[in-house]
Amino acid sequence: MKKIRVMLVDDHDVVRSGLKSLLGMDPQIEIVGEAANGAEALARIPEFGPEVVVMDISMPTMDGMEATRRISATFPECLVLALTVHEDKQYFFEMLAAGAKGYITKQAAAEELVSAIKAVASGNVYLQPALARWLLEDYQRINKSGMGSGEHALTSADLATLSKRELEILELVAEGLTTPEIGRKLDLSPKTVSRHRERIMNKLNMHSATELVKFAIRTGLIDVR
Repeated sequence: MKKIRVMLVDDHDVVRSGLKSLLGMDPQIEIVGEAANGAEALARIPEFGPEVVVMDISMPTMDGMEATRRISATFPECLVLALTVHEDKQYFFEMLAAGAKGYITKQAAAEELVSAIKAVASGNVYLQPALARWLLEDYQRINKSGMGSGEHALTSADLATLSKRELEILELVAEGLTTPEIGRKLDLSPKTVSRHRERIMNKLNMHSATELVKFAIRTGLIDVR
């Protein structure tokens, strides 16, 4: 039976050691490597060849969010599962936007972590049920605010108000890129990017990058599958 090749990324030795012992008990999982931060993970992925990267978020040198963005872009065959202490909507949505295929907290039972790894390795998305409710709540809030059964038509209309350049910038914001990074990617000055962001938020009546991320997920502008 082919085992799932898993890499552990966490800045605490004791956490990695505990996870290694725990996951090593499952006959379908093989721990192929470890890293103490995102930069080390990126450097060692070619050596270890993991299928699933179990990723902490808050780490020194390079955090899990930035590492996830880079892994998704550079090693698309590696699937990231966020394993974190953060039970926070902003982290949740931004990790999904960065490319994570699953999100689970360190408070979850061991069996749930194993199930999450297997689900992600099978090409599915795994969202811890206690946190996945945020997606439902967000959808319900939108319905109550007036989108109702016409949600798809209205979100399409919202997108139609944006120029081609604004759509490009919205997508990059939702993927977690900073203003300077977007500027470099599109060959624009940071000031020009900031003006576009301001216009996007005004047109969509939004006030934060987190709202833009959720909007991009709902409308399919970015894919979290």
